[in-house]
Amino acid sequence: MASRFDWDDLQSFLAVARSGRLTLAAKRMGVDHTTLGRRLTGLEQALGTTLFERHATGYSLTQAGETLLQSAEAMEGMALTIQEDLSGAGARLSGAVRIGTPDGFGSFFLAPRIGRLGALHPDLEVQLVAMPRLFSLSKREADIAVTLAQPEAGRLHARKLTDYELGLYAARSYLDTAAPIDGPGDLAAHRFISYIDDLLYTPELDYVPLVSRDIRPYLKSASLVAQFRAVQAGNGIAVLPCFMAAGEKDLVRLLPVEVKLIRSFWLVMHSDVRHLSRIRVAAEFIAEEVKRNARLFQG
Repeated sequence: MASRFDWDDLQSFLAVARSGRLTLAAKRMGVDHTTLGRRLTGLEQALGTTLFERHATGYSLTQAGETLLQSAEAMEGMALTIQEDLSGAGARLSGAVRIGTPDGFGSFFLAPRIGRLGALHPDLEVQLVAMPRLFSLSKREADIAVTLAQPEAGRLHARKLTDYELGLYAARSYLDTAAPIDGPGDLAAHRFISYIDDLLYTPELDYVPLVSRDIRPYLKSASLVAQFRAVQAGNGIAVLPCFMAAGEKDLVRLLPVEVKLIRSFWLVMHSDVRHLSRIRVAAEFIAEEVKRNARLFQG
C-alpha cells in the first residue's frame, strides 16, 4: 500500500514538471533545491512509481508523471478556488494575472488599453508578456494567452476573439523612389521584409508564399514590431496587420484587392483556473476591448 503524501509534495511536483529543472523550480518556490529533491523522492516512494526521468539537462515526466500532472493541476485549481472563496477575493480582485500575447497584438493593441483594467482593480497586478512565441499554460508561463490558432489538445478553454485583416504596406518615403507596383509580380524587384523562416512559431505567419513565390526577402526578423519599424523607416515592404498599420499616416497600403489575408486571434486559458476571478475578469476585459474596437481589425 502506498504511503500518504501531502499537498506540499504535489506543489513541488508541479513546479519541477513546469520548469523541467530542479534548481529553477526550487528558486520559484523559495526553497533549497536539496529540500525540493527530497520532496520529489518522498512523493515517488509514497506513490510507488517513478515520476521523472533525471537527465544532465533537466527533468522530464515519465508516463506515470504525465498521468499525475493532470490530477495535480486539477487539485491546484480546486485549491485556488477554495482559497479565493474563503478569502472573499471575489469582492476585491488581488494577486497577479499574466497575459501572454503575440508582440503586435500586445504592444500595439493591448498595451495602450490595459491600464484601464488596473484602474478598475487597483490591487490586481497585471503582467503583459508581448513576445513572438507560444506560451504554455500547463507550465504556467501565462494565465491567459492570445494565440493565432485554436489549441487542438490539452485541458484548455479557448474562445475566438476576432478575425483580423493583413495587407501589404510600405512607407511613402520608400515608394517615392521605388519602381511602380501594379501587381504581385512586381514585388520580386522590391525590398521585402518578413519573418525568419526557422523561427516562425506558428504556420499562420508564413505569409510570403501566399503573396508571391518570387519574393526573396532581404531583411528578416522574428519580431513583428521590428518589421513594422523597418517598414516605417522606409526600408521596404511587408505584410502587416491592418490594426497596426492602417492608422499610420506615413504608410501606404499596396494592392489591397490582390493581397488581403485573414487570420484570427483566440483567447486561451487553462481549464483548471479560468474560473478564478482575477483571470476571468482579465479575460473578459480583453474580449470586450477587442469587441469595442472591432473596426480596427477589419482593415
